[in-house]
Amino acid sequence: MIRFDKVSKTFRRNTVLNNVDLSIAAGDRVALVGSNGAGKTTLIRCLLGEYTCEGKVLVEGKNPREYRREVLARFGFVPQLPPPLKMPVGQLLRFSAALCNADVKEMESVSERLGLDPAKIRQQPFVKLSGGQKQKLLISIALGRNSDVLIMDEPAANLDPEARHVFFSLLAEKQEHAAMLISSHRLDEVAALVNRVIEMDQGRIVLDDHVADNININSRLLCRINLTRAEQAFAKTMAEWGFKDCDHGASWEGIVAGPDRLRYLGMISRYAGILKDMHIEEQGE
Repeated sequence: MIRFDKVSKTFRRNTVLNNVDLSIAAGDRVALVGSNGAGKTTLIRCLLGEYTCEGKVLVEGKNPREYRREVLARFGFVPQLPPPLKMPVGQLLRFSAALCNADVKEMESVSERLGLDPAKIRQQPFVKLSGGQKQKLLISIALGRNSDVLIMDEPAANLDPEARHVFFSLLAEKQEHAAMLISSHRLDEVAALVNRVIEMDQGRIVLDDHVADNININSRLLCRINLTRAEQAFAKTMAEWGFKDCDHGASWEGIVAGPDRLRYLGMISRYAGILKDMHIEEQGE
């Protein structure tokens, strides 16, 4: 479906992509990881047809710069940083739907599933929305269209716990027929979403590995934590995760989306010194 053939890109004698060879097929859910400056964003922009480059970038055999409208109509894209758009939300949804012959009601439906009421913010300029509202709207535009290539740069940033679970469920609905490229500088943020990991360093691919694909993206985990003592910093973190206090700050319970398990365990590890015991139970969808 997607092919990078000896792709290189240089900015002012600085080589950002260096002879990249890569193929991505339908059903591939790829974590594109690497430190800042590794070349991840440049690779994505070449795929979107925003940059010229040496070598070939092809989507079903077509160059995204030469067949820009046709190729981009197949893409759902969630950027890392929201664009500073001043147009009202309603106009943005209609404009986005018109570009790819999509139904604006489908985008609004995704927004509602994510906990965002488009009717209430229809007249608000996009740039005036909160970070979470912007992220939900951008996800709605990307997933509320008939796309078979999803390109997402830190897509779950700024999402509350319930919205993260809905987002993962939306990805699960597309996982069989779509190719997904999820960029992140932290593998633990996306590890449970993907079946392939590609690591970049200094413009080259240094790792391309298929990984276990046996986690239900729709799953939920019932998590309980007991501490040796209450801790204010821990309480603040648990509140952000949507957990409830069961014993004056010494015991906590909450639901974690299945794909967030590694991220959750990483967070808990920071408080290992006051951890008494913990329990995780699979709840299904």
